[in-house]
Amino acid sequence: FQRLEGVISVTSGYGGGFVENPTYEQICDKNTGHVELAKIVFDTTKISFDELLEVFWKTHDPTTLNQQGADKGPQYRSVIFYINEKQKQIAEKYKAELDKSGAWDKPIVTAIEPFKNYYSAENYHQNYYNSNPNQGYCRYVIQPKIEKFEKVFKNKLKKN
Repeated sequence: FQRLEGVISVTSGYGGGFVENPTYEQICDKNTGHVELAKIVFDTTKISFDELLEVFWKTHDPTTLNQQGADKGPQYRSVIFYINEKQKQIAEKYKAELDKSGAWDKPIVTAIEPFKNYYSAENYHQNYYNSNPNQGYCRYVIQPKIEKFEKVFKNKLKKN
């Protein structure tokens, strides 16, 4: 999302749970109710919520409950947090259309929930890929996703 024109900032964090100021270790214990998330601040004159949703739906598997790739647990559940009724309606409409389209063999399990809390993740989680491009997970899991993303969304990328 950082590479998209109109995205001002992306901050890794935790949200949707009931523990105040959770740590990564607490999140991994799977009993805080939180999900790992990206807080995206964007300029609506340059990129729309719809466009952000398009990237979201095309860059992860919305059909696996409590899992993304090899990462498993409730902290990896697929969820969209909305901040107003318009965002909720757009997200629900997009989800219903995608589910109906048959784009995936399994039903979409992505939750659409009101934004209720957010806590920034520890500093070492921020810009993790940019700071650790040669780390194994980054090279073998994230890099191929970024390469695909840059091809699919070439016309939406920031100009260098």
